[in-house]
Amino acid sequence: MRPANLPTAGADILAGAAIAGAVSTQYAFTLNTALSDIVILFFASVALYAGGVILNDFFDADLDSIERPERAIPSGLVGKQEALIFGLFWLLLGVFLAFLVNQNAAIIAAGLAFFIVLYDALAKKNAFTGALTMGVCRGLNLLLGISILGTLSAWHLAVIPVLYIFAITLISQGEVHGGNKRHLMYAGIIYVSVILIVLYVVNAQESLNGTTIGTLALFALVILIPWYKAYRTADPRLIKKAVVAGVLSIILLDVIFAASFGHISYAFFVLLLLPISIGLGSLFKVT
Repeated sequence: MRPANLPTAGADILAGAAIAGAVSTQYAFTLNTALSDIVILFFASVALYAGGVILNDFFDADLDSIERPERAIPSGLVGKQEALIFGLFWLLLGVFLAFLVNQNAAIIAAGLAFFIVLYDALAKKNAFTGALTMGVCRGLNLLLGISILGTLSAWHLAVIPVLYIFAITLISQGEVHGGNKRHLMYAGIIYVSVILIVLYVVNAQESLNGTTIGTLALFALVILIPWYKAYRTADPRLIKKAVVAGVLSIILLDVIFAASFGHISYAFFVLLLLPISIGLGSLFKVT
């Protein structure tokens, strides 16, 4: 289930709720919608992510028996059929939880489940379609949070995680055998583009301040330094570190959204997910 990654999925929901206007921009941190809806969508997102990585291992079982024999299925810890049932359970649970919030959320969650299975079963076999499909999944996840009020205001911001995860997925394709320098170069260009787009969005919200600038600078450093080290050598170990940094930094990106569209205290609450994710990363595999 990649427990270290699960808080990053929930962070998208918290950011999406702020973008949708569910979090007040007044002097105090208040919620304009039921807190229960945010909690439900948070766990819907976590369930969908968990189901996706379980099914990823199901479809990759034969390949993992060669490249990653320590994983649950090839090591014999879990049977393939058990993994299939378990993964589908989490996907269905995620869609069901979204249905409890509103119809738009349910439709987006169902679409997200579809693209998750599409990536796991087919799309990842090609570098471009795999990266694009994975990006679409993360974009839909942010959109799931934006749907919390039943509308899809600022839906275009979902393009940002699409681009960002596209870049991370391109990098990750060299984790086992070493990186394709061209893919790594493209990923770096996309990283810089994402940083500039986020800067534009924050400025458009008139939210450029010490908090947002500092968080954006930290975000840029955390993803670009490991990327540069991986690009220089194309070494699988450095590529893995770049991927881990990229995945965990999704929370920093969501902090920027929360601070720009919501309130600074709410952004701090989102930031608390980062040490949780890092702590879980020391116990469980991130990739």
